[in-house]
Amino acid sequence: MNKEQQDVQTEQEAAVETAELTPEQQLVQLQEKLAAKEQEAKDNWDKLLRERADLENYRKRASREKEELLNYGIKSLVEEVLPVLDNLERALEHANEDGLPALVEGVKMTHTLLQTALKKFGVCAVDGNCGTLFDPAFHQAMAQVETSDHPNNTIVQEFQKGYLLKERLLRPSMVSVAKNP
Repeated sequence: MNKEQQDVQTEQEAAVETAELTPEQQLVQLQEKLAAKEQEAKDNWDKLLRERADLENYRKRASREKEELLNYGIKSLVEEVLPVLDNLERALEHANEDGLPALVEGVKMTHTLLQTALKKFGVCAVDGNCGTLFDPAFHQAMAQVETSDHPNNTIVQEFQKGYLLKERLLRPSMVSVAKNP
């Protein structure tokens, strides 16, 4: 017996039962069925609203995750490239212009190209220049230097540059900080 046949048979049985009841009993029975159907409709409406809210929350969460992946997905690559940039800067600091000018020029060009490529992706250096006020959110103090040449709590020397990726700290600047004697 298929579903339609079962429904027809159930309706026929209900009609036979209803015929045996008094009008008041039929009214009470119909009111009970109506109340049950109204409760079922209310439950279904609540489920629909919850499912819509869940779907909207999922869409927002997926959008945030996608945006974060686009903005910060290159973080691990940049962290691997930063030591290369550091070594190029060290090579330039110790290069002797008199000995190998072509080699020094090549290192400078490579350094510039690498900095340009990183800037395209939102990587910028943290200001750790001498005389800048120490900020623990962007600088890591490696030493304190007693000096009267610089104001208290200012950077005296930068050992390693720090970098930001779109306003998010990748690596703090390693610095020494002035301390008044």
